Amino acid sequence: TFIYSFFTRGRPFPLQILLFGVLFCIYNGFLQGYYMIYCAQYPKDWFTDFRFTSGVLLFLFGMGINIHSDILLRQLRKPGDHTYKIPQGGLFTYVSGANFFGEIVEWFGYAIATWSIPAFAFALFTLCFIGPRAYHHHRYYLRMFTDYPKSRKALIPFVF
Repeated sequence: TFIYSFFTRGRPFPLQILLFGVLFCIYNGFLQGYYMIYCAQYPKDWFTDFRFTSGVLLFLFGMGINIHSDILLRQLRKPGDHTYKIPQGGLFTYVSGANFFGEIVEWFGYAIATWSIPAFAFALFTLCFIGPRAYHHHRYYLRMFTDYPKSRKALIPFVF
């Protein structure tokens, strides 16, 4: 939310989609925050628990992939250019939706770190909504570009 929005450029963004995104983030943030403040109970040594540590590391790994992939996507176009180009480098070597993969990994990392039902629900919904976007982008790239790498998968390296 705070990183990506400062680096975007390209076509104007529809206000309705922006408002729905804001409403979703407010609702999801409320649910996550409410659960963490009023429902979650962690032992005093939770910060050293394997679930917390591995979840934070997975979150940071996904965040790194997401930010790096967004940077690569932004560098594809010059200001005012609206043509599609083939993303190269980073995880784009293996998947069409590297940025989507990074975001999904982030939220599963958060879910593991918090070990909460709302966080796992959000991670699952993220996968269910962003996964198909990656698949459709992949199909679009294959149709649009005759030189698109056939070995690339849509979302999960070497798998899907």
